[in-house]
Amino acid sequence: MAKLKLDLHDIFNKGGKIETELNRIIQQAVEKRIELVEIIPGKGSGQLKKSVLRFLARPEIKSLYHRVEKDDKNFGRIFVHFRF
Repeated sequence: MAKLKLDLHDIFNKGGKIETELNRIIQQAVEKRIELVEIIPGKGSGQLKKSVLRFLARPEIKSLYHRVEKDDKNFGRIFVHFRF
């Protein structure tokens, strides 16, 4: 199974760039029919993770994927599952 990975550690303080990268990785998964995207917002205070989850909850984004899974073993990781 193919997987894409997006690590947000390097751009955690650049709000616009984060949204751009999230859009890019979701669109890339859809175009290439990749079933899993791993997003790593990191542990930190949890604000970046909340921001990523709010982005994924937008209706236009939510319609593109099947489900979101918060990793129960690693608080700083989110999986986005696609069904094609």
